[in-house]
Amino acid sequence: MRELSVVGVRVELPSNQPIVLLREVEGDRYLPIWIGAVEATAIAYEQQGVKPARPLTHDLLRDVLAALEAPLRAVEITELKESVFYADLLLGDGVRVSARPSDSIALALRVGAPIRCAEQVLSEAGIVIPDEQEDEVEKFREFLEQVSPEDFAG
Repeated sequence: MRELSVVGVRVELPSNQPIVLLREVEGDRYLPIWIGAVEATAIAYEQQGVKPARPLTHDLLRDVLAALEAPLRAVEITELKESVFYADLLLGDGVRVSARPSDSIALALRVGAPIRCAEQVLSEAGIVIPDEQEDEVEKFREFLEQVSPEDFAG
């Protein structure tokens, strides 16, 4: 397993499909995962420090796990089958729960849990951005600073 950090979310044009971009902590590969608008909003809210008046679903799950004293230890993106990513939540004392990567990432951001990815998934779906394209990544980061979570509302 390789640890990943969340670069951010954006909307892919012309399809208007949200995407979350992850990057190896100790490496140069990026992992793009297409996600739903609700999950994109949840991730963007947390990254931007937006606190809704009422808890979102991922906030509720964080609170339920805390109340049950079953902390989220890590998120693991485990497989890629037929262009669909699969992930597990690692809870408490070794309990694994299957979850979508987008929901897993939104929850991990809320509790500060590490996000890891199987080497096989990174080998298959990870991309290396050449140095000459690093300015594109910087533009992406600038975009993330200017986008608001409401931009992901369907």
